[in-house]
Amino acid sequence: MDRVVESETPKLESLLSTEERRIISRHDVYGIRDQYVSADESLYHPFVGDDLLLKPLRFDLRNSLYVCILWAKHPGVLGRHRHRSPVTAYTLEGAWRYAEYDWIARPGDFVQENPGVIHTLIAEQGMKTLFFVNGSLEFYDERDALQNTMDVFSFLDMYLCHCEARGLAINERLIF
Repeated sequence: MDRVVESETPKLESLLSTEERRIISRHDVYGIRDQYVSADESLYHPFVGDDLLLKPLRFDLRNSLYVCILWAKHPGVLGRHRHRSPVTAYTLEGAWRYAEYDWIARPGDFVQENPGVIHTLIAEQGMKTLFFVNGSLEFYDERDALQNTMDVFSFLDMYLCHCEARGLAINERLIF
């Protein structure tokens, strides 16, 4: 159980102006609360087959942002796709790359993906990577025909359907 620890240091008088205190107080009415999600509050669910899984951490419906951990249990491929907005990634475990580039992302590596390029994600040996996916994600076949478009609502639906089909609790704190 969490408990609040009272500070033993006397509270000092704020130097914020009356206007700044008023502006900050608007958060109590209109702001979105800060969130903490422990490691066991979200679950991995299938994305592509049983070997490519997603662990949702945030569904930001206002800003079309999906934050997740992509886990390739084994070497594998996420098909050809294009982002319509920036995507950032931080590699946690394993290694991955894009077939179209000459780098390999390993633990601790950061990747900035800019919109507009079609690329193919290859998990070299399995991997876990934290992704911040903005906007839509379009999937293409080898002849560049559009096969599917996904966005934060698609990923949310995938998570909800997975939970509902298995009678699992939906963590609504992930959705804001």
